[in-house]
Amino acid sequence: MSTNGASMLIHGQCHCANISFTLDWTPEPSEIPARACTCSFCTKHGGVWTSCPTGSLRVRVREPSLVSKYAFGTKTADFHVCAKCGITPVVTCRIEGRLYAVVNVNTFEGVDPLLLRRASATLDGETEEVRLARRKRNWIADVATEEAAPSDAR
Repeated sequence: MSTNGASMLIHGQCHCANISFTLDWTPEPSEIPARACTCSFCTKHGGVWTSCPTGSLRVRVREPSLVSKYAFGTKTADFHVCAKCGITPVVTCRIEGRLYAVVNVNTFEGVDPLLLRRASATLDGETEEVRLARRKRNWIADVATEEAAPSDAR
């Protein structure tokens, strides 16, 4: 842990800002691991994921009706796809009643790209048990979501 308690606030969003997030990365990173998943969905959507197990994530959705949750393979994770602009900024997984998440570094706002340590990640062949244990260990465990109240149609 950092001795000075410093953290880095990272803001991100889909292209139209319907899905946005703030990641409080604690302690402040000297580099951010950015894993380019090689599965067909992430390859086609440009998903490059990161997480900070000691951090916290706040996700805000302006128009919930314009968010599609997509699950495939083991169906243990939900990709939150904005139906308006097509971007996937967040993936969540519920394990033993707790919500875990990773965020797409390609949706970061104002983060120096030189801070990102990009590498590919092939997760094919993982059993569901191994996959969930890895997520529980490595994904963000302090996750809160907020949906905007429906606006009045006037």
